[in-house]
Amino acid sequence: MPRAVVCLPTYNERENLEPMVRALGERLDPARDRVLVIDDASPDGTGELADALAAELPWVEVLHRARKDGLGPAYLAGFARALEAGPELILEVDCDFSHDPDDVPRLIAACESGADLALGSRYVEGGSTVNWGIVRRFVSRGGSLYARVLLGVGVHDLTGGFKCFRRRVLEEIDLDAVTARGYAFQIELTYRALRHGFTVVELPIRFVDRAVGGSKMSRAIVLEAVWRVPALRLRALLGRL
Repeated sequence: MPRAVVCLPTYNERENLEPMVRALGERLDPARDRVLVIDDASPDGTGELADALAAELPWVEVLHRARKDGLGPAYLAGFARALEAGPELILEVDCDFSHDPDDVPRLIAACESGADLALGSRYVEGGSTVNWGIVRRFVSRGGSLYARVLLGVGVHDLTGGFKCFRRRVLEEIDLDAVTARGYAFQIELTYRALRHGFTVVELPIRFVDRAVGGSKMSRAIVLEAVWRVPALRLRALLGRL
């Protein structure tokens, strides 16, 4: 039974996958931890490379999905697979090195010290973003502020996707009811955790924009967050969250 499972969603990440997997292996304990690659039928061969890594490294597993279906559904599928293995901790990490593997042990330590959800935050003291243009900064920071105000919570980086959950959080927040796919998915998971009374802590991180590969950000992802945030608040007020 592993201590922690790192969920690593991929779509056309062939150039980043092997360096990220090996970097995680150096920061984790291969005797107690696992990396789960969740590939959405990448046409660039990411899935095949993931299989090769899993054949070489016993602490790597691959979940193949039939098609590209969004970040949220990929993570939900990964959570379901990870929970079956029985770990105490489950993490979300981006494969493009925007999330520094060096910060993974910090998130794990925060949960082992009592947090139910440890969130790598760009917007608390000591956090930062690197290599972002003005528009990207505005969309990300503005989105987090928008969600924070409408939902009435104190978490600064609600759109952040660098997280470590205690398994009981994912077991209790009704993942079957989560249908968001992009930023809104990250907002909803953290909001549900807060609504259920779980302890959420933010750890400052340095978020670096990807150096290799293309961004998955789109206008549709931003618009989804715009309308889903007030919908989340309404559902909470009606006692349906």
